[in-house]
Formats: sequence, C-alpha cells, structure tokens
Amino acid sequence: MLSRLLAASSAALALTVAAGAVQAQDFRALARQDLQAAHDALQANHPAAVIPGQASAPFRAWIDAGLADSLEMAGRANSGDSHAYLMRYYAGGFRDSNITMTPSFEGLSPYFATSWPGIATGWRDGKYVVTYVKEGVRNAPPLGAALVDCGGKTAEELATEKLDRWEADLTSEAGRVRSAPFLLWNRNNPFTSGMPMVCNFSVNGRRGREFRLTAQPGLIADLEAAYRATVYVAPTQPLGVETVNGRPWVHAHSFADAAGWDAFNAQIEGQAATLRAQGFVLDLRGARGQSYNSTTRGYGLANRIWTPEFTVSRQPAAGEITYRATAGNRQWYAATLGRMEADPRFVQESMPVIEETRAIIAAMDAALASGQTTFALTGRPATPDTGAANPVQGQVVVLVDAGCAGGCLDTLDLLSRLPNVRIVGSETSTDSIFIEQTTQRLPSNYSDLSYGHKAWTSRQRASNTGFKPAAGLAYTGNPADEAAVRAWVGTLFQ
Repeated sequence: MLSRLLAASSAALALTVAAGAVQAQDFRALARQDLQAAHDALQANHPAAVIPGQASAPFRAWIDAGLADSLEMAGRANSGDSHAYLMRYYAGGFRDSNITMTPSFEGLSPYFATSWPGIATGWRDGKYVVTYVKEGVRNAPPLGAALVDCGGKTAEELATEKLDRWEADLTSEAGRVRSAPFLLWNRNNPFTSGMPMVCNFSVNGRRGREFRLTAQPGLIADLEAAYRATVYVAPTQPLGVETVNGRPWVHAHSFADAAGWDAFNAQIEGQAATLRAQGFVLDLRGARGQSYNSTTRGYGLANRIWTPEFTVSRQPAAGEITYRATAGNRQWYAATLGRMEADPRFVQESMPVIEETRAIIAAMDAALASGQTTFALTGRPATPDTGAANPVQGQVVVLVDAGCAGGCLDTLDLLSRLPNVRIVGSETSTDSIFIEQTTQRLPSNYSDLSYGHKAWTSRQRASNTGFKPAAGLAYTGNPADEAAVRAWVGTLFQ
C-alpha cells in the first residue's frame, strides 16, 4: 500500500511540471529568490564588477538598478513562463549576450502566442513593416506597410515596451531583426501589453492609415510560418556542401558540438582542392556556438580550406586575458579541466588547451592566496608571417546575418583578415569582451544563469560589437527568400 502511495505521489509531482508551469508553486517568491541569487553570483564572480573601463559600464549601471526594477515586477510572476520572462528581462538589461538566464525546463514553442492579428512585422531599414499576412485575414494592412503607432504609442515605444529585454536586446540590429515578428503578438507576457486592437500603418509612404486588427487563434503552425517568412531560420541539417549556380556553397549554420562536425570536416577535406581553385560561398547565417570549443570549430574549418600554415599568422593574437580570482570561478575551471581530462579524444587533440587550463588554475590559486581580485595572463602571441602562399585562388563570399553569434564572431575575426574574402549579408550579433561562459542552476531549479567569467581586455574588436557588411555588400531584400538571397550572392561574383 505504501509503495502505491509513493508511486502515486511521484506521478502527481511529475504532472505539475507540464507546459512550463508548476502548480502549487509561489512563482513570485521564486522569482525574487532567483533574481537575488543571480545578482549575488554576478556581483561575486563577474569580471566587470572589478575591471574598470567602458566595457564594464553597462554591467555596473544595471546590476543593482536592474535588480530593483525586476523585483518590483516579481509580484506579477504567476507561472513558470512568466518567471522565465522576468529572468530574461534582468539578464537582458546587462546588454551582454554572454549573460543569459534560461529556463531549465522545456518551455513553450519559440513561436508561441496566445493570439495574434494574422500578420507579422519585420525590421526593415529602420522600420517595422508588414512582412506576412495570413491567407483569409480581412482588412489587414498590406505587405510592406510600415507601422506608425498603436493606441497612442509610437512603433518605437511599443517595441521598447514589448520586446526590449523581454525578447531581445533592441540596442543591437540583430536583436531588432530576431524579435520583430513578435511586436503585435500576444506572447502571454504578464509584464507587458498584449495584442493591440487599433494601429496606424503608412502604406506606400503615405500618412498613417488606421487598421482595426482582429485577434486570431495562436496556432503554432501559423505563427511559425509567419516567423519563417520574416526571419531566416537555419536548417535542421546545418552542415554540408552543395553546388549553387556552379559554385561551391559551404553551409556552416551551427557551431554546436553535436552538429555533425566529423562528417562535415571530412567533406571539406575531400573538396578542398575545388574550394581553393574556384572560390566559394561560406554561409554562416544562424551560426551560433557558446561552448569553449566552438571557436576551435570555426578555426578548424578555415585551416582545412586555407591550411594552418597560411592562417596562423593572420589569427588574432590572444593578447592579455584578465581573470577574476574567486572561489566560484576556480571551481568552474577545475570542473572544466576534469571534463577535458576525462575525454580521451580531447586529450589526444587538444592537449595545449588542457595545459593552459592547468596554468589558469595555478594562477588562480596564487591570486586567491595573495588576496588579489584579478590577475592577467598573456595568451597566444601573434605569429610572424610564414610566407606561405594563399592556397585559395578564387573569391570567397562569407554570408552572415543576425544569427551569427559566439564562436561565429571569433571565426569572422580570422576570416576578415584573409585575402580575397568579403563579409556580406546583414549585421551579425554582438558579444562583449567577457567570455567563456560558466553556468549554474538558480535556487528555484527552474532557471540557469550563464555568464562570461574572464575578460579579453586586449581584443581588437571592441566590446559589444559584431560585423556589419560594407557598403554594396549588404543584403536589403527579404532574408527569408532563399532564392532571392542566392541570386543576389551570385551577382557578387560577376
């Protein structure tokens, strides 16, 4: 009888975790607890708290003010999903893509909305314009119409209220692009307004015209179709090589460890001669990678095409890296070293990384013993030019977009230094100089905090900057129209 009661109790407990909301939990208290814990962990361990300079300014301006702002709203956290929104808001206020707070449970679809007006907006040339209208929706603003205002709030005011920090960082072009479709949707965020009912749109550049929006059911298939018609979404098979218009097109849409790099690298090695002779397109749209070896993936790809002998003198020097000496950061390095040493393949292929990590731990111990708050180590220096000839004879077009982040940006730091390479497409994401994320579970068990715990203080690319294609190399059409993108890229070789 007791075993049955225990089994029934366990089953009931498991059911409470359904759909991203846990019944019988006070999410207001959990939100306050997690916000304070995140604040305290960042204050105790993040380098920006003790390293002076402009790169640290956003962190210092937000850590206490943002906590107070977020705690004031915690009383409206009434579910797992609203808890997740509030955590995202606090993390987003640091304006640092390497500081994140993400749910530890499987939440709602990324395209979720309880209702929407049957249209999506996209960020185009500094405006929110209609990019999708669901078939059958009557009296909707036409494609291309620019949002002017809704209910007395300008398009910018509405975006700041509904999107900034909640959905993305609107201080970056990439954040604008990725979050734009959600502007008029009701995403069930209790901290912001829902779907507006009356909005003015400028049609064909004329003065605002009023449209009464009609709420549509939030069917995931409809919402996903609207989003995909507006924003480029990387394919589910992110790595591979195909021929487009007679020219190799290298797809590298992810820097994740599980993306299938062994097979992809073998494919690159088998076609290296063709890539070098003809030139090629390297498609990095949507390429994200936050693990400690995501940059290694990108550098490895470049080395297989250009050869290490040619790239080594063009790789950015590591220069000086500043570490914050804390017990928490020391624990992270020790755990990371343990995982490295337990992986036979990593030991075989990346012994220098293991040795470097051991040296960091030794320096951390010395700093802690002497009471230092920070210490600096000099990374790999610049390598003199070997004189090796460029093995790639053709032109190389590197296609990027707002989804290029993390290790993708590090890879662009190298590729942008290679001859006959052009960065094209649209602006990438940005990243701060506070790198190499550590992750910890917050007290509620519903959220994970990640942050960079060392500072690349000598990085040549400034903090919170990415890559913006030069004039004439920016794509201004619909990023979701793959045929149009490929046709445009083809003109760059003419």
